[in-house]
Parts: sequence; C-alpha cells; structure tokens
Amino acid sequence: MPPWLHLMAESLPSLLWAGLVFTIPLTLLSFTFGLALGLVTALVRLFGPLPLALLARFFVWVFRGTPLLVQLFVIFYGLPSLGIYLDAFPAALIGFTLNVGAYGSETIRAVISAVPKGQWEAAYSIGMSWRQCLIRTILPQATKIAVPPLSNSFISLVKDTSLAAAITVPELFQAAQRIVATTYEPLILYIEAALIYLALSSVLSHLQQRLEQRFGRYGGSLEANP
Repeated sequence: MPPWLHLMAESLPSLLWAGLVFTIPLTLLSFTFGLALGLVTALVRLFGPLPLALLARFFVWVFRGTPLLVQLFVIFYGLPSLGIYLDAFPAALIGFTLNVGAYGSETIRAVISAVPKGQWEAAYSIGMSWRQCLIRTILPQATKIAVPPLSNSFISLVKDTSLAAAITVPELFQAAQRIVATTYEPLILYIEAALIYLALSSVLSHLQQRLEQRFGRYGGSLEANP
C-alpha cells in the first residue's frame, strides 16, 4: 500500500468520528433552530408591527451583510470582553443559527409572498382566522416552493461548519488540521477531508432531488383547499 493511501486509511476513522460527533450535530441543530428563527423573523417582517418589523430587518441586514467567520469570532472571542464566556460548540451553534435564521428568513418571506393573495381571500371567505389561514393554507403551499432553496442552504451549511475549526470546535476539518500537525502531510489530509465533504454533499443532493420529486408528485396534497 502506498504511504499516502496508508495515511488516509489511518486518519479516516478520526475524521469520520469528528464528523459524526460534531459536524453533523452542529449542522442539524443550527439548521433546525435557524429555520425556526427564520420563520419567526419572516412572519414579523410580513405581518408584525412596524417597530418589530424594523428590528427584524436590522437583524437580517447585519447577519447577511457580515462574514460568517467574523460573526463566529465576535461571539467566541469578542463576547468574553463583556464578561460573556461560551464554550466553542455553543458559540458555533449560536453563530450558525443566527446566520441561517437571517438567510432563511428571506427565503421564507419570499415563498410566503409568492402564494397568491386569492388563497388568503378564499380562506377568509369560509370563516378561517388569520392563524388558521396561515397554518392550513399558506404555509403548506409555501413549503413546497421553499424546498429547493432551503435544501441548498442546508447543503451549504454542512460545508460552512468547517469554519467552526477557527474557534476550536473539533469538527471534521479541525480533526484534519490536528493530524496534519503531527504528520506534516497537509495535501493528503485536506484532500481526504474535502472528499468526505464531497461525499456528504453528494448524498444530500441526491436526497434533495428525491424530496423535490416527492413534493412535485404529491404537491397537491400539501395545498389546503378552503
């Protein structure tokens, strides 16, 4: 076995373990919390009172207008100057959640706005309240539209979690960096890490296609007919 292949085989378990324990949980938690935050932010911008809508717009402006890496540094390295100390993983989780929430809110706001206004009027005409109309008629239709962009955001988030290495989260990329520090073989280890990310992205892209096909095939069942 060539030395480079032997090194990749030896390092693979450590990289996969780091991905399983840190990268995947960080991705799933950040996307889940970020999606919830994005939904609330989008609803506030669309239907909330002006002061809250302006606050939501400011939040989106800040987190879409600054680099994610800078946001992570502010949370992990900057907040301690204010007496707020966070471990690496919670700091990364907060940073990714806020970032996903800001970008996700724009997607959700766009897909809700894309639902024809006639759907609102039809729901109101049969006596639905605003909340019933939103939950039973608007959001199911908006969900079908949102699947492709939100799926792309999730796949991007998997790769963006590599930035957490900069604030000492021992995820997949930092695991590769630690092995490089002892083997002095950066090219081999970084290519191996890239291949793992590529494999994850490929699997998720395939699942995205299947999900889009399913929503396209059964999309009619998602639209509540008032």
